[in-house]
Amino acid sequence: MSFLAIDVGNIQVLAGVMDERDIHMSCRLRTDPQRTADEYAVLLRSLIELHGLEPRDREGGIISSVVPTLRETIREAVSILTGKRCMVVGPGLKNGLKIRIDDPAQLGSNSVANAVAVLAEHEPPAVIIDMGTATTFSVLSKKGEYIGGLLMPGVDVSLNALIHRASLLSHISLAGPAPELIGTNSDDCIAGGVIHGNAAMIDGIVARLAEKIGESPYIVATGASAEQIIPHCRSEIRYEKDLVLRGLRIIYLKNRRQ
Repeated sequence: MSFLAIDVGNIQVLAGVMDERDIHMSCRLRTDPQRTADEYAVLLRSLIELHGLEPRDREGGIISSVVPTLRETIREAVSILTGKRCMVVGPGLKNGLKIRIDDPAQLGSNSVANAVAVLAEHEPPAVIIDMGTATTFSVLSKKGEYIGGLLMPGVDVSLNALIHRASLLSHISLAGPAPELIGTNSDDCIAGGVIHGNAAMIDGIVARLAEKIGESPYIVATGASAEQIIPHCRSEIRYEKDLVLRGLRIIYLKNRRQ
């Protein structure tokens, strides 16, 4: 039997239908705290049915969320869709991850799921780059322990702050081919600065982390902005669109069996 896995971020809601082996479909919704559980249920149902699946066939669900105000809303929406109460990543749910930071409760549930997925598929040490509202670097030690990381403004946050603060600059879209490194008009200069600037920042942080760790880690990137930025990095970084869903699958199966 398959189940529903949902990661609620500040920008997007990533949802997937999967079983023990495969992800049958995944989709993204705009995060909107004003939507009700019924509205999210309707949207999710439409997208699931669009892929030829039936929401009521799911045996349950699991949620990770960094938006506290939406956690119960999405949980209720999943219950409406499946007729079952779903799991929420957090206290009381086993994940098998050893967290060695000052306050483990501060670690976002999406970071937990990402780390669980990476450790199940690759040998540590590893660095996970999650590019959403914030760009976060999560570091997994040689022992497979979550030992900390870095956090900085995300791609969209940086772009919006620049446009908001500079009167002569207009909002631009980063969609489409990236401009050359040296722009010849305002729009290309902004887009190039954001894309190549973030890529260079990632390369620099990755190099410093490798030096700190003492060896080259496995590096993976995920999140809403990763697909735009990672191709312009010079470091060897693997882009994993559904990384968090694979981590949620592991946590779901671990708790379902127990």
